[in-house]
Amino acid sequence: MNGFSLQSPWALLALVPAALVVAGRAWLVRRRPTFQVPAVGPLGLLPRTLSSHLRALPQVFGALGIVLVALALARPQERTARARNVSVEGIDIMVAQDLSTSMLAADFQPRSRIYVAKQVLKNFVNERPNDRIGLVVFAAEAYTQCPLTLDHAVLLNIIDQIKMGVIPDGTAIGNGIATAINRLRGSKAKSKVVILITDGDNNAGNVSPLEAAEMAKSLGIRVYTILVGKGGVVPYPERDAFGRTVYVKMNIPVNGSILKTIAATTAGAYYRATDKASLENSLQDILDSLEKTRLFESGAFAHHDELFGWVLWPGIALLLLDLALGVTRLKRFP
Repeated sequence: MNGFSLQSPWALLALVPAALVVAGRAWLVRRRPTFQVPAVGPLGLLPRTLSSHLRALPQVFGALGIVLVALALARPQERTARARNVSVEGIDIMVAQDLSTSMLAADFQPRSRIYVAKQVLKNFVNERPNDRIGLVVFAAEAYTQCPLTLDHAVLLNIIDQIKMGVIPDGTAIGNGIATAINRLRGSKAKSKVVILITDGDNNAGNVSPLEAAEMAKSLGIRVYTILVGKGGVVPYPERDAFGRTVYVKMNIPVNGSILKTIAATTAGAYYRATDKASLENSLQDILDSLEKTRLFESGAFAHHDELFGWVLWPGIALLLLDLALGVTRLKRFP
């Protein structure tokens, strides 16, 4: 329904003391001393000036100004009913990113696995503006780097700051999944997902990958696993005697069997990414397969336009005009 309303009608009570001030001002004007002239006959024949006709104008301006300022303080609003689709479809997603040292392998020539994973993950975040996304990082231990959020600018900054070597080395896949699950535990979204990006086999942590998978299954959380890296003999960075980074051939095997089991247990899916393109495609396939959930319902809503400015500024102008006229052109003497 359209119409006008006052957000703070109690502010109109200010008109009561304002009215007393105006009345008192008029009374004082009438009580001011005047010249006593013994014979007014000749003076009465003189023409009246414009100032004499308008001498009450400052008081009128002042009274109107006070009324308008009080009305502005009451915050007049125009209310209009509008229909707008405010629904946002989204998925709650926790990404569990492996930061074990094997992610430094440069088989995504000329870049390392972790470098490519970060770039692809940033693109993924940019393409999902309606999804709440969080980030867990793990090596021998797992930590939440960012809880579920729609503030993707903050998340992108966190992804940029991911560094290797901060967490003790190892691959605690179970702990990484369990930490991500814990962040999704309170979610009310219909689709709750963990995306696990890793290149190795579980060799650390106090939660086994299968235990974590069963936890996810019991909470209705699907785990999608992505195995990154070609495996076998791949370039790996090391420091030479002069402190320079050189790449040596090193055998770094990958094991997808545990990842396949995790995905199957939780009704997720397993993917293998051997280059940047296949990693991007894997993430896109995951999102395409998910059922979306509404985070906000659509419907009609009342829109309010503030109108106080339309009465505040004229009110202030009238008060200033009252002051200016009262001390200049229409000033009373004495």
